[in-house]
Formats: sequence, C-alpha cells, structure tokens
Amino acid sequence: MLLGFVFLWLGLAPLQQDTVQMDAVEIYGQNLERFSKGMKVSAVDDRDLENYQSRSLGDLLQETTPIFIRQYGAGMLASPSVRGTSAGHTAVFWNGLPINSPSLGQSDLSILPVQAFDQAQVQYGSNGSFLGNETIGGSILLQSKADFDKGFKAGINTSVGSFGLFNLGLTAGYSNEKVSFKTKIYNLEVENDFPFQDLGLPGTPERNQDHAALSQRGLVQDFSWNVKSNHQLRLSYWWNETDREIQPVMGSAGIDTQRDRNHRAVLDYFIFGQSSTLNFKAGGVFDQQEFNSNLNETDQYFLSADWEKTFSEKFTLKTGARYSRAEGRLSTYTESENRFEAYQSLLFNPGQTLSLSANFRELSYSDGSLPFVPSFGLDWVMHQDNRSQLTLKSSLGRGYKIPTLNDRFWDPGGNPDLNPERSNNAELGFLYSREGDIAFKASTTYYHMLVDDWIIWLPQGSFWSPENIRKVRNQGVEFDFGLDGEVGEFHWEFSGAYNWAKVVALEDFGDEAAGSDRQLPYTPQHQANASLRVERGKVFSYFQGFYTGQRSISTSSSQILLGYQLFNFGLGHKGISIGSVSIPLSFQINNLFNTDYQVLYLRAMPGISYQLNTSITL
Repeated sequence: MLLGFVFLWLGLAPLQQDTVQMDAVEIYGQNLERFSKGMKVSAVDDRDLENYQSRSLGDLLQETTPIFIRQYGAGMLASPSVRGTSAGHTAVFWNGLPINSPSLGQSDLSILPVQAFDQAQVQYGSNGSFLGNETIGGSILLQSKADFDKGFKAGINTSVGSFGLFNLGLTAGYSNEKVSFKTKIYNLEVENDFPFQDLGLPGTPERNQDHAALSQRGLVQDFSWNVKSNHQLRLSYWWNETDREIQPVMGSAGIDTQRDRNHRAVLDYFIFGQSSTLNFKAGGVFDQQEFNSNLNETDQYFLSADWEKTFSEKFTLKTGARYSRAEGRLSTYTESENRFEAYQSLLFNPGQTLSLSANFRELSYSDGSLPFVPSFGLDWVMHQDNRSQLTLKSSLGRGYKIPTLNDRFWDPGGNPDLNPERSNNAELGFLYSREGDIAFKASTTYYHMLVDDWIIWLPQGSFWSPENIRKVRNQGVEFDFGLDGEVGEFHWEFSGAYNWAKVVALEDFGDEAAGSDRQLPYTPQHQANASLRVERGKVFSYFQGFYTGQRSISTSSSQILLGYQLFNFGLGHKGISIGSVSIPLSFQINNLFNTDYQVLYLRAMPGISYQLNTSITL
C-alpha cells in the first residue's frame, strides 16, 4: 500500500538501472543521513571513542554532546534527555536492533560501555517515520565495524585510576577477502569510594561513599562472510553483565544491589544488486534485571526485510517491514506483545544542490494501531565555491511512543487504556564550512516540538498509576562549531557547542505550573561544551570543559539545583613503536578543579580523579 502511495504521489515509474557504489557504513547502518534530510545528525568522533574506552556511553554523551544525562550517581542509572524530552523518548539501536527495555521503555546508558562498539551516531528530533517507536526526542545508533583483508590484529588496553578504577580490554581479529572475525572482551572494576559533602546530615560532614561499587564484564563477537561476490552474511553477539551497589541518596545508608544481564544477537544477510540492496535481519534482545531478590526478565524478537533501490542519480527508494515480539516476566505480571511495521523512504535529488527525503510508516500492535506517520526534509546548498559552502536544512516529522509493558500491566497501577504518546516536530538549520589556513565549520538549528498525551505516573490512593495528561512544548536553538589550523609544528583544533532549550507543560492536570512557562523538572535551559586539542607529531594534549545550567527539582517547587561547570585535561602519545608493536599512552584528569556538584538532588558525584591509560596493539 505504501509503495503504491509513493509512486502515485510522485507520478513516477521505475527508471533504467544505473550502477551505484554504496559506502560500507551505509550498508550496515540505518542510512540516517541518506534518508533524514533536513534533520540534525552527528557522528561521535573516533578520538572521543578512544578517550572514553573505560567509561560509559552516558559519560561520553554528557561531556561531548548537547544531550543532558540524568545521572543518579557515579556508575548509577544514566538516562538521556534529548531536546528536553524524557528518557523513554530516545531510542537506542545496536547494529540496527532496538535495545530499549520493553518494560521500562528506555536504556540505562551507564551500563553500555564505550569499548563495546566501534561507531556511534546521534539523530536529534522526532523521526518515527524512519526509525519507529520511541524516537520523539532523538535516536542513538551504536555500530560494530567490519574490516576485510586486514590480516591478524590484536590489542590490549588497560586503565587504572582514582576510586579503585581498573579496566582491562582485549581485542583480537582476523580478516581476509572472504571473512572478517573480531572478538572483544572487557572487564571493569571501580569502588566509587569518593569523598563528598553529605548535605543530608546535620553539619554536612565530609565522608566517603561506601556503597556504590560497580563490576562489569562482557564480550562482543562480530563475524562477516562474503558468501558470494554480491552476497554477505553478518553476525554480531553482545553479552554484558553488570553488578552494582546502588548508591543511596545523601543522608541515608544503602543496602540495595542490582545485577543486569544482557544478551543481544543480530544476523544480517545482504544481497547486492547493480543498483540495489536487499537485507534480511533477525535478532533477539534478552535482558535480566535482579534488584535485591526481585528478578525481572524481558525477551524481544525481531524479523525484518527491506529493499533499497537506486533508479537513477535522482531517485532512491527503500521499502520494508518488521515484525517484533516482546515478552515480559516481571515480579507483578507476565505479558507479551506483537508488533508489525511497514515503512518506506524516498530520496529525490532534483539537482546537484537540492536533496529531498520522505519517510512513511504504519504500525499495529496487540492493543491497537497508529495513524499513518510521515516526515519530510530537504538539504539545499545555497552557496558553494572552491573554499566554502552554505547549506540550509529543514524538516517536518512525527514521532510516537507506545506505552510500555509496565505502563499497561504493572500490578497494581497499570493502565491498559493508555494512548500512545505523539509528537510533531519542525526544525530549520544552516551549515557553513570554509577551507583555508584555518578551516571553519558551524551549524545552527532551531527546533519546535509539541508532544501530546505525555504519560505520567501519579498517586492513586495507595499506589501510583500512569495517565495521558500532559501536553508539552519543546523549542530551542543548538549551535556547534569547529576550527583547526597549524602554528609552526603544532596542529590545533578548537570545537564547541551551545544548546538553549525551553520546555514547558501546556496542559498538565493536577500541576499548578501548567501553562505558567516554568521549565520542566531536571531540564536545563542552557548547556555548553568546548574542547581544545593541540598535537605535535605523536604527542597530544587536550583541555575540555562543559557547562550545565540550573534545574528545578519539580514543577510545583521553587527549589533549584545550581548549574555547574566541569573541566577535564589529558596528555598522551599516539604510540611508541617497537617493531610492529605500537604502545599508545595517555593520562587524564577529570573534574580538574574538584567542583562540588549534583546532577540530581542529593545524588553525590565524584570530585577530581586521575586515570592512566595504556594499550599494546599489533
């Protein structure tokens, strides 16, 4: 039905086939930039991935992007807030597989170690028509990378640091023209016994955190096989296990513990035509969470197929379908859900300076169905010469989030009559780049979003229950820039970002702040980060800072958490060579000025810490 609609809308028939070479990352990934014209998409820099090898995805995004991470303590629950939306409004994918919990509707970024993946992208704004459920605020895509014909490679990396930090990672792989095989094993231990001022006790004494230790281990296995010249099979598996002592709020003693066990597997089969790609995908996500003595388990199964076809230099079409099943065995209920999605994407390049995309999706699930979800976007190169380029980006789109299993079935309190949350998103942006002795690039994006039927859990007598009662307006401006140049033998790079977000409830039953223009709780209006890096040969140094503005604790309270500014410093060598062996070394100081701060109220965070990293690669 969708395919027919697109062709009727365009009034087009398939054109003569042309041979089009596709980049490998587009084949494996979600083709984010290819079919999301007009939307802001950014890739995490490879150097940042290296610098954060012993840290979590939550740490990486908090310190290098305009995403606010709500952290419940060092190594504790970390949930993303993209453009002022809630944690459940951001979808997380691993090798194209959605990995958010079907019971909670979100991912804990503190237990997703950076060393487990090779690439990361962030897409901002509602993109439900392309990526599906939970993409109201944005999406985070994690990816493994396959290399062919590289022979044998191996490496070991270690990190030791303050508060009992010890991390060990092993990587080994082999590839030829037919096969690529890579294994990663990691182990992280940290006591998190940092000193802090306990604001919850009389006199606010200084004491050491004594119940926040974390132990994590895991394995990532990637295998790719060129079955034929135009057939490829790819298999990825990720086992991750984390044991945590749950850090208590200030002024209390904690005894809670939590163990998370996660198994994720995905199988892809690609058939490449002269100007087309057919992909079959099957995957599973199996999560166990044991909080004290309560065990909660969820399983997710996925089957999908999509076909991408380039008809000419101007037209590319992608169409597909996905079936998924979620099963939850939790302490208060056992339920399951089936979903079926059909989707289409169209890329139209009427000229060399203009690209248009359109995406469409229809979804049905066990308790209902969603209306037809479209989105449209464009990239227009307004000016281009030998040294500079100015591009306008604009998009309109919708997003949605189906109520989680907990929202509908938790006993007591689950509400099976909940409506899906819905969003409408528009954004307008400009990208500018200029080459020269000092290269410069910058982007500015304005966005406006309305989220309706926002789900909130409210007290109902002796228990809590969710309801669709909030309508929220999100609007803001994001600015990013980067410069780099040479001074004698030194190469320098300076980059930064600023984000202003105004997020208010327009309708909110039982909340006196609705319509009052008061910012939603734990949503900073202002965020910024900047980084300066200087290199001379193989020696490098960097200085990094990021700022988070003040946040209110609740919409009905005037209590404010002060903003904070943190700085990190690093010094290192890209690799001392001994024959075919390379030994990179680096030293980091985090929270350089020992700033005392809270991300969430009465949740202690560590002060200054030190970390030494070394690797051996061959």
